[in-house]
Order: sequence, then C-alpha cells, then structure tokens
Amino acid sequence: MQSFAAAGSRRVPAKPVIAVVGATGAVGIEILGCLEKRRFPHSSIRALASARSAGKQLSFGDKPLAVTELTESSFDGVDLAFFSAGGSISRKYAPIAVSRGAVVVDNSSAFRMQNDVPLVVPEINPEMLARHPGIIANPNCAAIISITPLWPIHKLNPIRRLIVSTYQAASGAGAAAMEELRESTRAALEDKPYQQKVLPHPYAFNLFSHNTKVDPATGYNEEESKVIAEARKIFGEPDLMVSATCVRVPVLRAHCVSLTFECERPITPDEVRTILSTAPGVQIVDDIERNYFPMPKDATGADDILVGRIRKDLSDVTGKSISLFCAGDQLLKGAALNAVQIAELLL
Repeated sequence: MQSFAAAGSRRVPAKPVIAVVGATGAVGIEILGCLEKRRFPHSSIRALASARSAGKQLSFGDKPLAVTELTESSFDGVDLAFFSAGGSISRKYAPIAVSRGAVVVDNSSAFRMQNDVPLVVPEINPEMLARHPGIIANPNCAAIISITPLWPIHKLNPIRRLIVSTYQAASGAGAAAMEELRESTRAALEDKPYQQKVLPHPYAFNLFSHNTKVDPATGYNEEESKVIAEARKIFGEPDLMVSATCVRVPVLRAHCVSLTFECERPITPDEVRTILSTAPGVQIVDDIERNYFPMPKDATGADDILVGRIRKDLSDVTGKSISLFCAGDQLLKGAALNAVQIAELLL
C-alpha cells in the first residue's frame, strides 16, 4: 500500500488552480456544477479526461471549458485536484499530483482504507483534514448516505449495531449505466430485445444484488464490505457491528437506504426526530398521514439527505433500536457535493 510524505500543513490558496480529473464523467460533471453553484473561489479550472474526450467542450458559468488529455504534466501549477476517474487512474496520477504540489480529493476507493489517508464526511469528521498526507478520500456513496443521518444520534446515544440495506441507482455505476437504464427501459416498453453491455443483468423493471465481486468466505460483495469498513473508519469505531445488503435498482441517480440501528441506551422515534431536525445535511420527510416519505424523485438534485419512516424496531424489546429510511442524490452528497465540501474546508 502506497504511503505519502506528511503534507497536513499544505495550504490550498484562497483562489486555487483547480483540476478535475474525469471531467466528462457523471461525477466530474457534477463536481464542475457544484463548484459553479457554490461559487468556489478559483483562479482557473482544468478539465482533464482520457485522450478520446480531449477537445470536447464543457461549460462553466457562461464560458466554454475545453477538455484536455490527462498526462503527468497536467498537474504543473495545480493547487487542488478532484479525481473521479476510477481507482486505477487515481492510483497512478494522484501521487503525481501531490508531488507537483496539489492537494487531491479522490472520489475512488483507491486510498479510502489507507491508514494515513483521511476518509471524510464534513458533517461527521472534518477534524481529520488537519493531518492529511496530500490526499483526502471521498467515501463510498452508499456509506455517506447511510451514516450521515446517524452521526448526530451516535454522538448523543452511541450506536452499537447497524443493519443497512441499500437500493442503489444507476448513477453509482456511471453515465454509461444510466444510459443503459434509459435504453433498456425504452426497449422493454416497445417490446424490443435489448442486450445489456454495462451491467451483468437486465436493468429495466428489474433489481439485483450489487454487481461487485462476492467474497466466498463472508458472502458479502465488495460494495457491502466497503459500507461496513468505511462506516467504522469514519465514525472512528473499529468494533461497530455492521451488516449490509446492497442492491442495484432501476432508478437513475438517487440511492435509498433502509437502516435499523441499536443504541447504547433506549431511544424513541420522537427523540430521533428532534435530533435530526437540526442536523446539518439532513431533511426530515416523515408525513405519516399522507404516507409521504423519502423518495428518489425528491432526493434527485437535492443537497440534503432525506430521512423518514422513523419508527421503533419492534423486534427489539429493550427499546434501544430504531428503523428509518433515507434517500440521497448519489451524484451530489454521495459524490461530487461531498468532495467540494471537503475542499471548502481546506480553504
């Protein structure tokens, strides 16, 4: 596992030169959108991608932004680099960016579990940024959406056990998977054959276990293992008991999560609502009378994670357990927005 020289004192200037690696991908486009929407200060922005995307024109504000090919020299003069092009690209180029003086916010899984690399959700553990080694890891999207609403509860009444079931959108597999969902749905509605190319199973009107490799020793797939390991690291609770089941559902871009958690002491649904009513990055959507709760259609495009279905876990007679349901935009808080929020803290 690669290690980096200590760089926690490295400052990002007030108006940095910014590079976005993977700028033409689903997350890269959202990063650019978040930088623009949040008026992130910068002196210039470089949109970097593969050779086949070089020459494309993106937009930033009212100006065109030309895409250039990612090379080792792309980071000369760069102060802040966002990576969203996959683990292999991050492993190759992030250390190069750091060596040229940049601070990297990496959206891949390449460095998340490396001990000296902070894994950060700004609402949970911003203090970890003080000792970054030049690279900061952006957590897995399902992990962010699952645990952000739980943190304010955990601080007041520690969570000892957590059961997570995710309903993950196509956006988590990238723009090509989103397009495959559109095309396969259109074909199904027209009763036409369709051969999927991105995902291993038919996607239209279907759902299936998350398409990552299953560990035969544990029975958990890689996505589930990420959620478990990252929840423990972000919370700073290596012994937190977590079980996860991750499922791909035919939704374009907002993940949903069913959570059941057991606290150290008894807790009521009203207590949870009170805690979450002032929690940063969270919005309660819990209208029992109208049977209106978090849905992907409402979470899409929203910065906040929507939380509802807050109720007692009737299987726990001790009164220490709560079940709830949440939804969050995978491309925003699950990826791009969280990365930009990290960068805002660096400023």
